[in-house]
Amino acid sequence: ICTLPIPLPMGKHSTVNACCMKRICIGCSLAAQKRGMLDCAFCRIPFSDNDADNLAMIKARVQKKDPDAIHFLGQNYFHGQMGVQKDIRKAVELTEEAAELGSIEALFSLGN
Repeated sequence: ICTLPIPLPMGKHSTVNACCMKRICIGCSLAAQKRGMLDCAFCRIPFSDNDADNLAMIKARVQKKDPDAIHFLGQNYFHGQMGVQKDIRKAVELTEEAAELGSIEALFSLGN
């Protein structure tokens, strides 16, 4: 994994792994896949190709009060992604909780 800064906008140049909520640049992800590494570069959990499994991993981290996972789940409710129905109220509640737990991205989302 490189240690280079991810260019802005980060969402275009990187991906978030649902298993550990770590962000990895697209280049590192592709290089790892090319070497035959088909699991998370950070926690070594195999990637899932369906939203239900990814959502289950995210919700497990939410129950452990992981601010990044809470914010990520809130964003999914805001946009109606990963198999959850769009719910702005739930999205704001989750984003506020993530901000209270120290997520800088959640604070930005609330102010944006």
